[in-house]
Amino acid sequence: MLVLSGCSMAGLAQVFHAGERLDYIVAYRAKLVPNTEMATVTVQTSLDELDGRTVYRVMGNGKIMPSYRWFFNIDDRYDILVDTLTKRTLRFESNIREGDYTFRSHYRYDWDSLRVHTWAQSRQTEPRVKTMPLTERSMDPVSLYFNLRSIDPDTLVEGRRYDLEMVLEDTIKVLKFRLVGREVCRVPNKGKFRTLHLACTLGTSEGFSFTDGSEFDIWITDDRNHFPVMLSSPIRIGSIRAYIADYRGLKYPLACSVR
Repeated sequence: MLVLSGCSMAGLAQVFHAGERLDYIVAYRAKLVPNTEMATVTVQTSLDELDGRTVYRVMGNGKIMPSYRWFFNIDDRYDILVDTLTKRTLRFESNIREGDYTFRSHYRYDWDSLRVHTWAQSRQTEPRVKTMPLTERSMDPVSLYFNLRSIDPDTLVEGRRYDLEMVLEDTIKVLKFRLVGREVCRVPNKGKFRTLHLACTLGTSEGFSFTDGSEFDIWITDDRNHFPVMLSSPIRIGSIRAYIADYRGLKYPLACSVR
């Protein structure tokens, strides 16, 4: 069992589940701009093999909607392999295509020596290769998404800050989060859900100095599935929201819908 800043991670085995697929809509909002749906994100989990052992394969894909591709094309893909017993990431790959910008990276985790070997390259730069130390709570962005779902909410104290470490390109960043409380969240076209509202801030590992001090918010279902139904993040003008559009293959029956 992993322990995260006093939070129990005993439920970690419950969130990685072959057959789960979550589909999200990404929308832009501003004072004078109505809710505009611009992109989709899919996260799906299956079983695979790596070096003769069974692993979870988690694939994430973010794509701009066809009606906006003339303006700005996005096709971001993430592929990770996770040990089914320890729930630790073994391999991570990303392939980012946003307009003329491209970026690829892959990480290879060595948990025996607590090291991660990273490779990253954009179209405009030479490859960057780096080996960094790991801790028990280090993970890639996709694994962090699953670990945030796995936390036992009964171990969280409202308002107290907790942290996770994220391997991002060639650095380790810190995600600090706090439980705002239990709330009923209204999701467009899907109705209301009982949720746990988490406020998160992303920064560097040096003294936890956050990049701009702004928080983004995640609402996860207040049942055993703990999957996000809404994410809201401020940007320079307005905000970006991602909300659940479809869910399939959940391990447990949905038990948080509000009529």
